[in-house]
This record gives sequence, structure tokens and C-alpha cells, in this order.
Amino acid sequence: MVDNYAIILIMILTVLGFGALLLSIGVLVRPYKPTPRKLQSYESGVPNIEPLKGRYTPRFYVIAILFVIFDIEAIFLFPWAVAFDQLGLFGLVEMVLFIVILLIGYAYAWRRGALEWV
Repeated sequence: MVDNYAIILIMILTVLGFGALLLSIGVLVRPYKPTPRKLQSYESGVPNIEPLKGRYTPRFYVIAILFVIFDIEAIFLFPWAVAFDQLGLFGLVEMVLFIVILLIGYAYAWRRGALEWV
């Protein structure tokens, strides 16, 4: 059994070594001639005329976090559905409790206006 882990360790070390080798060859071979024009930021093919706006409203992040939370809920539903026959009534009660807790969180976020995109 230790032999299997040794093979995996050798493969990981080989991949890391090969990656480091290729990156170091790239550093040695590529030309490096920075000019002020090359060092300017570039986005969507349009040159920057005005200063960059780095502010996003926190509402954007709240909606993203809510999406991740409810996406994870869907991930937890699949294994439960597969093992539903083996879990029986206990599994059903646990999943109903899980969904109720998530619905309470969803109602709270909705009531607080976290889902408004304004």
C-alpha cells in the first residue's frame, strides 16, 4: 500500500519539477523590453482616458455570496436524493429541516433587500 502512495508522490514531484523547469526556461528565453506604453493597463481594447474606478457596491458581493450559498444547497440535495432509500424517515426529516433553515435565510435576505439589484 505504501508503494501506491510512493508512485503518487513521485508523480506530484515530477509535475512540480517539470512546471518549475518550463517557467524558468521561459524567464531565460523570453525578451524583456518594458516601455511606458507596454506597462500601461489595457482593458477591452480601449485605452484609459479617465482614472480607473475601483469601487463596487457591497450589494454585488452580497448577491454573489447568496448565490454560492444556495448553489451549495443544491449540491447537498443530490447525495441525499441518491441515498434516500437507505436514510429513510430520519433522512427526510433532516433534509426538510435543512431546507427550512435555508428558506428562512432566503426570506431574511429578501426582506432586507439583499436581492434587489439597484
